Amino acid sequence: MSGSKIDGPLAQLPPMNSDALAPESDGGPLDVVITIQHPAHVHFFRNAIDILEDRGHDIHVFAREKDIALDLLDIYGIEHEVLAGAASHLLGKATVQLAYEWRLFRRARTIDPDVMVAIGEPGVVHVAALLGCRSVVFTDTEHVTYLKRFVYPMADQVCSPECYRDHIGDNHIKYPGYHELAYLHPDRFTPDPEPVREMGIDPGDRLVVLRLVSWEATHDIGDSGIDDVTDVVDRLEAAGATVVITAEGELPAELAPYEITAPPERIHDLLYYADLFVGESATMATESAVLGTPAVLVTTIQGMGNVRELREEYELVYSYADGSRHADAVECAVEILESESDGRWEERRQRLLSEKIDTTTFLTTLIEDGQVGAAVFENPPPMDL
Repeated sequence: MSGSKIDGPLAQLPPMNSDALAPESDGGPLDVVITIQHPAHVHFFRNAIDILEDRGHDIHVFAREKDIALDLLDIYGIEHEVLAGAASHLLGKATVQLAYEWRLFRRARTIDPDVMVAIGEPGVVHVAALLGCRSVVFTDTEHVTYLKRFVYPMADQVCSPECYRDHIGDNHIKYPGYHELAYLHPDRFTPDPEPVREMGIDPGDRLVVLRLVSWEATHDIGDSGIDDVTDVVDRLEAAGATVVITAEGELPAELAPYEITAPPERIHDLLYYADLFVGESATMATESAVLGTPAVLVTTIQGMGNVRELREEYELVYSYADGSRHADAVECAVEILESESDGRWEERRQRLLSEKIDTTTFLTTLIEDGQVGAAVFENPPPMDL
């Protein structure tokens, strides 16, 4: 697909003429509940929240503790209410989820929302069904099978990038974009080198951002990534790179000097000015790719449609998952660093942007109108950065 042409999954959008999918009002304000379970969800929703509030809608944000999600909500000035804390094991997660859904139901019942929106959140679907309001769920993660089987079929609308490899049902809407383009589309993000300098980094250096995850999330259990972080750092430095590490867990003492504490709202400036991303996070690999920074993803998780498309269609992500993933990923990273800087990454990024939409526009239109017309998929030429 290219430009504004609508084909493939978009040509078969499900009919949206039921009462549940009709516009919630004829131009009047809506009560919208949005839930946050992860820092990436803050980035995904924050522009839409600003737009919807500016248009007079009442936005009610509920969150649970996860990494820096609450910090980001505070940084962006998003009013929110915390409904549940964190949990570190399966039984604890189940207990917290039950408490969270009960509290969400009690609060939403007092609000009487027109629509409830989330990313991959069963609570929104369950509570919306009890209250008789519309539920909209976004996903880009194919390997969370229990949600696809037991939660998404109950939602009024499930939205995913068109590269999502499964079909959930008649309520499934696919759009030509990525979650990350809700906040990193050129209409939403302008890179700034100054925060990078404030981190003690010269934006002109040959820079590699190395990301390590904790593997504690429910959908990450049993998966793994980089075998030997010290080996990766040594090889990248030998190729002439400055390496900085951002990690969810605690690093070994010998790697502590490499760790950088980037302000959470400025991490995307760092990714933009990096020459390469290497890591275990598919989200940060995708963020890097849409910013024009090549990404080497090292994880045993396989089958994600966005990673596959960015690898095969746009050649901005290189992913390694099998038994030789560590050695293959390091070899690829060194090869990228030692190759000529010929503008190919930006050219690939510009092609991607010409074929994708601003996801925030899709999101706000769906919330307000209950459906998305063809005009939303007409993507204007991306801005030059």
